[in-house]
Amino acid sequence: MTEALDRQALASLLQRPELRRLLEVFNDGGEETRVVGGAVRNALLGRPVTEVDCTTTMLPDAITERAKRAGFKAVPTGIEHGTITVIIDGEPFEITTLREDVETDGRHAVVHFGRDFVRDAKRRDFTINALSLGRDGQLYDYTGGESDLAARRVRFIGEARTRIREDYLRIMRFFRFHAEYAESDPDAEGLAASGAERQGLAILSKERIRHELLKLLVATRAEETIRILADHGFLTGLLGGVAEFGRLRRVANDDRDNPVAIWRLAALAVLVEEDAERLREELRLSNDEHKKLAAYAGLLNLLKSWPLPLDATAIRRLVADHEPEALGIVFAATAGEPSPVVHEDAREALARYLSRTEPVPIFPLRGADLVEGGVPKGPKIGEMLARGRQAWLAEGCRTDESYARDLLRRVLKQA
Repeated sequence: MTEALDRQALASLLQRPELRRLLEVFNDGGEETRVVGGAVRNALLGRPVTEVDCTTTMLPDAITERAKRAGFKAVPTGIEHGTITVIIDGEPFEITTLREDVETDGRHAVVHFGRDFVRDAKRRDFTINALSLGRDGQLYDYTGGESDLAARRVRFIGEARTRIREDYLRIMRFFRFHAEYAESDPDAEGLAASGAERQGLAILSKERIRHELLKLLVATRAEETIRILADHGFLTGLLGGVAEFGRLRRVANDDRDNPVAIWRLAALAVLVEEDAERLREELRLSNDEHKKLAAYAGLLNLLKSWPLPLDATAIRRLVADHEPEALGIVFAATAGEPSPVVHEDAREALARYLSRTEPVPIFPLRGADLVEGGVPKGPKIGEMLARGRQAWLAEGCRTDESYARDLLRRVLKQA
């Protein structure tokens, strides 16, 4: 099945004022510059174009010099790869010199700068990423990317195993782009080549694997593609543990309009707190990402053993100690499971905390309150606050002034 491509969107793309100025400056004096890659692909699909990259016959030093003469800011963001970021009225454009691969080792490539758009296109990964657009609106397609895009198919350029051996991360990118742009089964040659070359993933940095996996998890067909990864033996190696497909499906259905990769990873791969620790090492997660996984694991363990159905009062206590967002993800992941049992008023209460229409309750006592009441500074302050907090949680997390005064009186009396 093929679908019409949005050629009018290409024309609209070229009418963007900053891009028009860039193409005017960099298509002169025997040099040629085109829009390339994702901007062309997404425009043809009628999707938003948020970043515009270009490729050029000019060398990096010449790009910088010409940009400065035109009054643009030039930043050498990837000069060793031939990339200069040119900023026009606050909008950045990456401009990269045409290249050919001289040597590859499965992780990085040694490149030679050139002037041949065909060779530059054929060194890229997938046909749908090799399209380029001239200043005059002409679409250049040297690899069959236009027909693959119309068919919603992700296909390697040339021989799939050769492309993968140049950079084994292309295995992950194959599945990620399939999840985002394809509408049928994975390309058979690409799938077979990925399976045959899977051992190459072991030489990649865990950070690169993490980057692609998290992007895959928020793609349009994430759940379906994750199952394909599992069916073909990739997923266990990536996660180092078991997967919960049902929970991933429920969270993906719940957050479809605003997916968050780390919460989807939690639903997929975290059952206990040890899973959060393992994933931190397996994927080199940031401290914040690990914190979210650990919060999910802790809440999952707590709620799975919660003795009573959860009502609005229980939710108030829970959000006083736990992030409402994490609580919402656990509810979505476990929906339909025997536990926890969640009353409708509990869901409504959580929705108010998530939307900030109701503030999260804050424990009303501070150490200074106890000192002012005559308690000497020292470890005893922390112990008394902890006991007071336990009473506050049990009594519904009230925050009115009269309750705070009464609670302070009782804590001081115990002292």
